[in-house]
Amino acid sequence: MTIQFNTDKNIAGNDRTATYMNSMILDSLDRFSDHITRIEVYLSDENSNKTGGNDKRCLLEARLEGLKPIAVTNFSDTVEKAVSGAIDKLVGTLDKTLERQRAY
Repeated sequence: MTIQFNTDKNIAGNDRTATYMNSMILDSLDRFSDHITRIEVYLSDENSNKTGGNDKRCLLEARLEGLKPIAVTNFSDTVEKAVSGAIDKLVGTLDKTLERQRAY
């Protein structure tokens, strides 16, 4: 499973942050690793330099073998919380999607 990070100009993307988030994503999605070929992470700050709550956005897109990509979005006040929330949403969506595939 490959993980690709994309940030807007308002989010500082450094190696330490990428390594931390990479391990968060890998640990949480490990049980789906046979089905996922790639995860794309899009991080952005919706309000730019302005202050405001829940303005950090994380969009996770999972590319599954033989299926259309699955995308989830989560907003929070920090990038870490936004990523964590998006991971939780993605796990739920993957569970449902793969369960439906097993039913057929």
